[in-house]
Amino acid sequence: MKYVTITGGVLSGIGKGITAASIGAALQAQGLSVDVLKIDPYLNVDAGTMNPNQHGEVFVTEDGYEADLDLGHYERFLHKNMTRFNNLTAGQVYSNVIRKERNGEYLGATVQMIPHVTSEIKHRLSQLKGDVAVVEIGGTVGDIESEIFLEAIREFSMEVGHDSFLFVHVTYVPYLKVTNEFKTKPTQQSIQILRRSGISPDVIVLRGEKKFPQATVNKVALFGGVPVNAVFGLEDSENVYSIPEKIHTLGIDKFVMDKVGLKPLSPFSWDYPKPERDAKIAMIGKYLSTDDAYKSVLESVALCGYKKPKMIDSETLEKLSDIELNSILKDYSGIIIPGGFGKRGIEGMIRAIRYAREHDVPLLGLCLGMQLMTIEYARNVAKLKEANSTEFDPNTPYPIVDIMEEQKRIMKLGGTMRLGSEEIKVFEWSNLYKIYSSKRIFERHRHRYEVNANAFESIFRMKESDPPERLNVSAMSKFVEAVELPEKSFYIGVQYHPEYISKVSMPHPIFSKFLETCTNSDN
Repeated sequence: MKYVTITGGVLSGIGKGITAASIGAALQAQGLSVDVLKIDPYLNVDAGTMNPNQHGEVFVTEDGYEADLDLGHYERFLHKNMTRFNNLTAGQVYSNVIRKERNGEYLGATVQMIPHVTSEIKHRLSQLKGDVAVVEIGGTVGDIESEIFLEAIREFSMEVGHDSFLFVHVTYVPYLKVTNEFKTKPTQQSIQILRRSGISPDVIVLRGEKKFPQATVNKVALFGGVPVNAVFGLEDSENVYSIPEKIHTLGIDKFVMDKVGLKPLSPFSWDYPKPERDAKIAMIGKYLSTDDAYKSVLESVALCGYKKPKMIDSETLEKLSDIELNSILKDYSGIIIPGGFGKRGIEGMIRAIRYAREHDVPLLGLCLGMQLMTIEYARNVAKLKEANSTEFDPNTPYPIVDIMEEQKRIMKLGGTMRLGSEEIKVFEWSNLYKIYSSKRIFERHRHRYEVNANAFESIFRMKESDPPERLNVSAMSKFVEAVELPEKSFYIGVQYHPEYISKVSMPHPIFSKFLETCTNSDN
């Protein structure tokens, strides 16, 4: 077993996750089997309760684990479904150590950071499988919360043997326009901090906005204590899916394999999407401080070969007149309503849904988006003017969306929703069936509320013999999984999250059909 550990320097958000996923993909593209572990030093047990505006989206795995968005990168790049085993947080580590102490498993020993906490981390590392394990340590070296993980990695590398271990340090090199030069001092200092933990990098990856001159590479190599051929510039790319190919072209993958004694088992082969087409899509959301809040949706569009949708703040739509709203939305050939929680911005989304329904603009609703499609239909077609979700109005006379029965007695927020993959029955008479060509599918969920179809049967078409002019329910599990208006060009809402299972060369068929419809309607 060989290990490639990725650390970050200078600042967070520089692309450690993409770099880790791309190195893994480049090795996998040469026939090697790759396992992944993302280490997050935060005290949360998982990412489920984190605000998307602060931390980005929560990515849900097949087995119902709420993870950091980097696991989404790993799934998309590696064509491999991640599980809860592929993410380790400080919260998990400390919880396990305290549980063992309470159960007497340490046999009366004084429980300490070393060896007990580090042993817990090393145990997880030892369970990884494959030819290569890519281990990404979240955050930035120097963060106090990541120190114990660096110590555990240092200990583990000594136990495994440094010949089987390689350390990659991904660091940001700022460019100073005033003096027209790249400044390497922050990188030098981050490497010094890493060395104080007992780890010296074998490879240094420089991140920046444009190509680095050889003088910068030479300087980093000198102060970083590595050969010049171990320093690689990885500047920004418009297409992140080109990075594995670039890693291969630069020779990073060869350097890694040579260092740990691996050989490629097949010629390098990497086919990736090129987002060049523009379908003029608007995504109406409310977490707009960072693109990471809707990362998997945006990547699902890119994986279909389309440019990024225009992000529109749903709260701004609430304040507009009908004429103003129409003037904004008329420029788009399709609308996506993504998932989310809470009342803020909901009415703006509902107004956008009404516009799409009345003007036959292709509409895709995801999770919350589907629930709002049913509320809009109930209000404006079925004339139940005060229809709402009990999440937003507990006293609504028409709870068209209500909390799941098994959730009513659960007060905790973390890990208690319907999570992970479930079997779904797709009705053959639906448009959704034409997309899947299957009556039985599996999709991932993350929700606490559901469409209350049983209490409002007259609004829905639940079976083929029901009046077709109702809001069609096109898929079911224990609850409503999808709704549609089949007479529209594309009007489908799904309770699940299809964006979680889009992968390189395998975009989800719902996104493919939606974007194809948008392109055709624009023509």
